[in-house]
Amino acid sequence: MSAQLRSMWGGPDAVQRPTLEGSVAVRDGRRLSFAEYGSPHGRPLVWLHGTPGGRRQIPVEARTYAAAAGIRIIGVDRPGIGTSTPYLYPNILDFTEDLRLLLDALGVGEFGVIGLSGGGPYALAVGAAMPERVTGIGVLGGVAPTRGPDAAPGGPIQLAVRLAPALAAVRRPLGAAITGTIRVVRPLAGPALDLYASVQPAGDKALLARPEFKAMFLDDLLNGARFQTTAPLADLVLFTRDWGFALADVAVPVRWWHGDEDHIVPFAHGQHVVARLPDASLSVIDGESHLGGLGIARAVLEAMMGAEAPEDALGQ
Repeated sequence: MSAQLRSMWGGPDAVQRPTLEGSVAVRDGRRLSFAEYGSPHGRPLVWLHGTPGGRRQIPVEARTYAAAAGIRIIGVDRPGIGTSTPYLYPNILDFTEDLRLLLDALGVGEFGVIGLSGGGPYALAVGAAMPERVTGIGVLGGVAPTRGPDAAPGGPIQLAVRLAPALAAVRRPLGAAITGTIRVVRPLAGPALDLYASVQPAGDKALLARPEFKAMFLDDLLNGARFQTTAPLADLVLFTRDWGFALADVAVPVRWWHGDEDHIVPFAHGQHVVARLPDASLSVIDGESHLGGLGIARAVLEAMMGAEAPEDALGQ
């Protein structure tokens, strides 16, 4: 490991380890892995990572606030990342049956759920499948449907739509190749993230320049990729299929945050989904791009857990 990465994890900007981390048996002999932050006995909040990402893709600010505010954040690896068994669901809704088993094993009753980017569709699916348990849904720059009457036109996701048949066929060997590559270039992960940040819009570039965010992303990426990296490819395949539920089926209240300069999931896609959900509101993150929601983690948690978030923190 490079001196730069050792400094990140061992110095003042190091990210703390989860309060609890492990895996739970779900259907068909498979397992889902999870990580917990905040208060072990606090109000549960399931955090569903982006694409790519894993169970530790939770901002340091959110972890700190959760510990102080009595919130139990549970990050969940989707199949094919971390120690979650690789698996391609028939549709996104099917994920919720595994999540139900994981939460039952962890003793969770009612809970809130947040989905970042590629985690957004899964968060909406959880609301559609478990309205009796979900107290609220938060989505940060979430992916929109690509099929059926709820589909949003345009956007970079259309490339995945065109490549979906090929991705489904090669996701396992391609995932193995990506995993092997990450292992080889592991000492260069910090400079590689800097290079990625250098070509991003101003909002994401500024966020990735903050030491605590850079440390969090590197910790999550390198921890999750130690074993496998097929989850992002499975996500892309599932985003291009019918999700297994309609947006009208999500009766749980939804708070949606979206940067108005998002270059990965167009802001118009957020507007489109919010307009079709039965009970949803949209908060614009002025001047921010795709990762903007992570930069207002405390305001998001305050809103999700019932406190009023300051308007200036939401960029309104």
